[in-house]
This record gives sequence, structure tokens and C-alpha cells, in this order.
Amino acid sequence: MSESAISGNVIFRAYQRTKIILEMIKFEHSIFAMPFAFMAAFVASRGVPTAHDACWIAVAMVAARSAAMAFNRIADWRYDALNPRTSSRAIPAGHLTVPQVAVFTVASCAILILAAYELKPLAFYLSPLAIVISLGYSLTKRFTALSHAFLGLALAVAPMGAWIAIRGAFDAIPAVLAAAVLFWLLGFDIIYALQDTEFDKSAGLRSIPAALGNQRALVVSRAAHVVMVFLLAIFGVLAHRHGVYAIGVVTAALLVAYEQSLVKADDLSKLNFAFFNLNGYISVGLFVFTVVDILWLG
Repeated sequence: MSESAISGNVIFRAYQRTKIILEMIKFEHSIFAMPFAFMAAFVASRGVPTAHDACWIAVAMVAARSAAMAFNRIADWRYDALNPRTSSRAIPAGHLTVPQVAVFTVASCAILILAAYELKPLAFYLSPLAIVISLGYSLTKRFTALSHAFLGLALAVAPMGAWIAIRGAFDAIPAVLAAAVLFWLLGFDIIYALQDTEFDKSAGLRSIPAALGNQRALVVSRAAHVVMVFLLAIFGVLAHRHGVYAIGVVTAALLVAYEQSLVKADDLSKLNFAFFNLNGYISVGLFVFTVVDILWLG
């Protein structure tokens, strides 16, 4: 085999491996939390963040989520192998090994720490805590039905971290936005967990649907989303936002209501659209309305 053919084969294999890794961590779903981080960054900057800060916030966000998803695949691979819905994931399907994914996880954590170092000292000092929170939620399903809330906490780190990256200090304003993210995630992760209710029960895993049943779980999900909208409104008041932001909150509320209307306890046929598409519209939409509010109205 010629040298060029060998080189081409190596490049192709690297491309295939990269595709598998990106699929494993659902890279495209970074859109769920990223807009909330930049909402906080724009508010904290009272305008557009510097290119330096924006770049490193984005790197930190992607690294944190990549580490969390990769560790989740390691922690859950035996359960994934038993669940027909997840048996085709990279590790149980044999496309990647646990050591390979572990190396990726460690590398992602290192990149997160580097990004935090490039931002503010407090962000750097708190980066190990962010890693513990981001990775730790993967283990919570073993001992509490509130595992959805721990996942919400992991995503809630995003706006807090972005605020600290800009201001270098804690504040109540991003804490309220972080709480909104937590309840948003709590609501839609309960919806996502509806498809695994019976498997979770048989495997000894804990979730709100497994504990309460699908119908009652949906009530909890809807209550969480009501709280989310309320907290978004409070965030707007504390951050001195204007009418454009308020329109964004109303739009998000309507999208959340539509999301809830699509899913029934005995009909999950529209769950993927409700989970993946609408939640992306909600987070990106809120970010766009926030940015327009800041840049247009000050």
C-alpha cells in the first residue's frame, strides 16, 4: 500500500472515530445550555462580551457538556446494553471502549479547566466543582428519583459560570436564571424519561416517572415549567430588561405549553419533537430576545 493510501486510510479512520464520538455526546444538543450561558454573559457585560471572553466561555461550555455526556456513557453503559432504546450507543455496540471514552472525558475536563483559567480567577478556582457537578449527576439515578433535578443543576452551572467569567463574582441575577434553567431541565427531562419508565423499574433505576407513574410525572413536569417561566420573569426584572425580553418570556411560555400538549401519559409518539426541537427553539429564542433587548433598548 502506498504512503498516500495509508495516510488517506488514517484520515478516514480518524474522521469515522470523530463522528462516533460526536454522536456519543450528542454534540448538537449543546444548543440546550449554550444560549443561557450567553444570556448571562450579555447581561453581565451590559452589551456584547469581548471576543476573548465569548470564545473561552463557548470552549468551557462545550468541554463541560462533552465531559458530562462522555462520563454518562461510561457510568451507564451496562444499563444502556440492556435497554433496547440505548443498546446501539457507542460503548455497548462496541464502537468505542470504556478506556477510550475515559481519555476523552479527562481531555474535556482539562480543556474546561484551561478555559476557566483564561477567564477569571474565581472561574478557575471553581472549575473542579463545576466538573464534579457536571459528572456527578450521572450517578444520581441509582439512589434518587430527583436525578432530573441534579441534571438540571449541571446545566444551571452554565449561566452562573458565564456570569463569573465576565464579572469575576457571584450575584443574585444569574442565580435566578440558573434556577430557571434547573426547572426547565427538570420539566423536559421528566418528559424524556417517560419512555424508560418500565425499564427503570426493572433495572432498579430511579426517576420521577418510575416513582409516580407517567400521569403524575407529567403533572410534576408541568409544575416545573410554570416555575421556570416565573423565574425567567423575575430574572428580567432583576436584570432591568425591557419589553422585548418580556415578549421572549411569553414566547417561551407558549412553546413550553405546546411542548407539554404534545406528550400524553399513554402517547409518546411526539416525544422526540417535543424534547429535541422545541427545547432548542426555547433556549435560542430566549437568547435572541435578550440580545435584541440589550442592544436595542440598553
